[in-house]
Amino acid sequence: MSGTAHPGKVVMPLAEALEKLAKLEQANKLDEADDLATRMLAAMPEHPHILQLAGIVSYRSGRVAEAIERMEKSEALSPTAALYPRNICEVYRGAGRLDDALRAGQRATQLAPADARSHFNLALIHYERLELDDAVRVADQAIALDPDFAEAHFEKVEALLLSGRLREGWESYEWRFKLKQAEGMLPKTEKPQWDGQAMEPGKLLIIGDQGFGDCIQFARFIPWAALLAPQPVVACSGELLPLLSQIPGIGKIVTRWDDAAGYEAYIPLSGLPRLAGATVENIPPSGYLSPKPELVAQWGEKLERLAPRGKKRVALVWAGRPTHKNDKKRSLKLSQFAPLFTRDDVVVLTVQKGDQIAQAGGYYGHAPLVNLGPEIEDFLDTMAILKHVDRLVTIDTSVAHVAGASNVPTSIVLPYAPDWRWLLSREDTPWYPSLRLYRQTTPYRWDDVIQRVAADL
Repeated sequence: MSGTAHPGKVVMPLAEALEKLAKLEQANKLDEADDLATRMLAAMPEHPHILQLAGIVSYRSGRVAEAIERMEKSEALSPTAALYPRNICEVYRGAGRLDDALRAGQRATQLAPADARSHFNLALIHYERLELDDAVRVADQAIALDPDFAEAHFEKVEALLLSGRLREGWESYEWRFKLKQAEGMLPKTEKPQWDGQAMEPGKLLIIGDQGFGDCIQFARFIPWAALLAPQPVVACSGELLPLLSQIPGIGKIVTRWDDAAGYEAYIPLSGLPRLAGATVENIPPSGYLSPKPELVAQWGEKLERLAPRGKKRVALVWAGRPTHKNDKKRSLKLSQFAPLFTRDDVVVLTVQKGDQIAQAGGYYGHAPLVNLGPEIEDFLDTMAILKHVDRLVTIDTSVAHVAGASNVPTSIVLPYAPDWRWLLSREDTPWYPSLRLYRQTTPYRWDDVIQRVAADL
């Protein structure tokens, strides 16, 4: 720090200030970063790198229009800096401006053809545009530049799986464990990963390694594994225990690593489709989950009191876990389901969990709405409720998997570029025959999707 302090002015050397701003942003200290960026821009409003970093802070603070304005100005002031189109490519993607994102991504790879990250960002854009062959091709370019680039490998995987090339995709799916978010997902052990060979009873550990929905989806492969390695031990979170305990062939289920001692090999649950050789044509059937009869009876009595007779019961989930990497694409607000709420023949039963339940307090639709969320303790409650509805309407979240695995009629609304498991250009899914898929026709546009769902009820 040098010089005399003046309100609104930067008093440290420029290089030091830029470094501090970058570190504050990387440390998620966005308020401090925003304050410093504002003071730096006041002192040097035409400096391209200040504008660039300030734009990143704006974007991460939710001010997308401001971020784009700053970053576009930054790029205009320094048109040969490859970093700037590389960065704004991602911002355009988050804003749903995929044409602009594509141009920026291509510009970044032209300016820095040896930069693996630029090729990776461009592959992401091709995925979002459903240009899956291009996504694979560009991801391969990133991998050629950096063979250990886990994110690029996984982006290629998602494009392969979404396009239905499952056998090819499963092989590269193992790269998911090299991603930063996968740290701690598997036990620290010298035991080998299972290769599908026969084992003694109770010596295989199957690990529920991903989110709730993934674990429910892949649980159908446990009976196949149990044919080769009888009575496997399954490790999972406590929330999944009452569901996975319904799967036949399991020896025991544990929720702590210490309780899994004695195994001779392990396999992530999401690794079973690869070993089983799963394709679109041979996926094991759903219907492997069912609610407890006593809970079905209890919820039946409660809904007789709460839900008006003579109306279709439609269960609804509108938002997922905010920390999910694609939550911005998949989650909606309750108000966006307004076409459902205008119908005279419907009663809406919310089975939403989490903080987003609060949106039910502002409901003013025509159809009666019964907010069940606060009374739902676990997935067994949700499954019991779904046995009393005519249909579930949901975003892509774990409740969709619970419904599909228990054969509940379901309408699921999907973003333009969905998660890989929903494949392309089809209204059904081989994973869950009771689900009907409603896809966006334009990225980030939900109105026509919800209108189609409401019309088909």
